[in-house]
Amino acid sequence: MARYRLRFQLQEVDLPPGETLIGRSLDCQVTIEDPLVSRQHARILVQGDDATLEDLGSRNGVKLNGLTVRTPALLKDGDRLRIGTQELVVSRIEPAAAAKHARATGVLRLCANCKLPYPRELVACPNCEATEQTDEETLSGSFNAGRQQSWSIQLLVEALDRALSLSRWPDAERILQRASAQIEEMLAAGANVDPKQFTGVAIGALRVSLENEDVTWGRWAIRVHRIRHIVPAAPVLERLAILLHKNGEALAQDLTELVEELHRQDRSLSPEEVTAMARLDELRTPPGGGSPTIGRLGASN
Repeated sequence: MARYRLRFQLQEVDLPPGETLIGRSLDCQVTIEDPLVSRQHARILVQGDDATLEDLGSRNGVKLNGLTVRTPALLKDGDRLRIGTQELVVSRIEPAAAAKHARATGVLRLCANCKLPYPRELVACPNCEATEQTDEETLSGSFNAGRQQSWSIQLLVEALDRALSLSRWPDAERILQRASAQIEEMLAAGANVDPKQFTGVAIGALRVSLENEDVTWGRWAIRVHRIRHIVPAAPVLERLAILLHKNGEALAQDLTELVEELHRQDRSLSPEEVTAMARLDELRTPPGGGSPTIGRLGASN
C-alpha cells in the first residue's frame, strides 16, 4: 500500500490512514503558525492507496498546484498545497520504495535571497519566489537542532509580524506565547538566540502590551533583556518608552533592575549600545529629579 507524506517548513510528516487536520489550532495534526490560516483549515483523508484534500470552509481557501480547491481533490506525488503563506509538498511513496524513505524529516535548501528553508524539489522559494539556491547549505534530517529552533523562531517572528500588521491581536498573542516559550527553552539550554529574532519578538511583546493595556508582555521583554545582558535595540526602546509613559509605576522596578544589571557588565559597547544605554538612563530617571546612574559600561575603544 502506498504511503503519503507532507513536507513543510523544517519537517516531513507521515499521513496515516484516516484524517489529518491542517490548521492553526493545536488540536490539528499539522499546526501552522500563520494568522492567514484558519483554526481548522483543511484536511487530508488517506483511504487505501488514495489521499484526498478538502477545504474545511477556511477563510482564505486552499490552493492545489495554484488552483483553488472547491471540492475534494485527489492528491498525487509532488502536488503543492498553498495554505496561508505556507507551501506544503505531497510525497507519495510506493511500497517498494518505502524502506528508502524512513527519515523523519525531509531535505530542504536555503534560499540565497531570504535565507529561509524550503523543499529541495521546488523550482523557486515559496517565501520570496527567488530561484537562486544555496546548495552548500542544504538541510537534511541531520540538521542541527539549534538551527532548527532558530528557523522555527524566524517563522514565528514572520507570523507575528503579519498578525500585528493586520491588527489581529488574539493571533499575535497566541504566536507570541509560542515564540517566547521557544526563546525561554533555548536560553535555559544555554543556546544563543539570534539578536534580530529576539528583537522582533520583543517588539511584538511591547506592542501587545500597549494594545491590551497590560504590562505582562512588556515585563517579559525587560526581564529577558536583563537575564541575557542584552542592551535593547532602538525599535525596542521606542515602544518601551511609550509603555513606560502609560505604565511607568508598574514597570519601574523591572526597568531599574535591567539598567543596573547592564551597568554591572564589564565589557565594551558599540556606539549604538552607548546611545541605547543613555536612553535607558533617561527613561529610568524620575521626572523632575535625580541623575542617571553611570556605571562601568562605556564606549568601545
